[in-house]
Amino acid sequence: MSSSPILNLFKQIKTFIFDIDGVFTDNNILITENGEMLRTMNVRDGYAVKRAIKNGYDIIIITGGSSEGVLKRMNFLGIMEVYSNVQDKLSLYLEILNKKGLKESEILYMGDDMPDYTIMKRVGLACCPMDSIPEIIEISHYVSAFEGGKTCVRDVIEKVLKLNSQWNN
Repeated sequence: MSSSPILNLFKQIKTFIFDIDGVFTDNNILITENGEMLRTMNVRDGYAVKRAIKNGYDIIIITGGSSEGVLKRMNFLGIMEVYSNVQDKLSLYLEILNKKGLKESEILYMGDDMPDYTIMKRVGLACCPMDSIPEIIEISHYVSAFEGGKTCVRDVIEKVLKLNSQWNN
């Protein structure tokens, strides 16, 4: 099964890095009369995140947005490295890479828009939801069959875990 080049890329992943808006969430934001911005996330993505963490994978969030609710949700799932309000994602990514001694070939990054572009050009496995912008789809090794906020996160995590016999353990 893992003789396909794309499957080999999935099999070698040790670290997942995700954007939030357009990846964990769809591209819609509800704005209340008080100006609060509300997003929705899929619980099936959450299940996959918990399985990955349980199996020893590192999951990191790098987002340009800033939301206390998103931070609480990510922490609830077990993701403790959540970087919000990031203006220069590449600089932070390089800092994380250096600090943790990560190999780019073992990193899966999922993004959907231009702020993710420079990191996606570097990682071992660049992934995106099917409703990403054309420039991101063009540079992605894998385009999920699912849209942002509609289990694209689970899609990539499940592939990595299944290829490493860690999904049903």
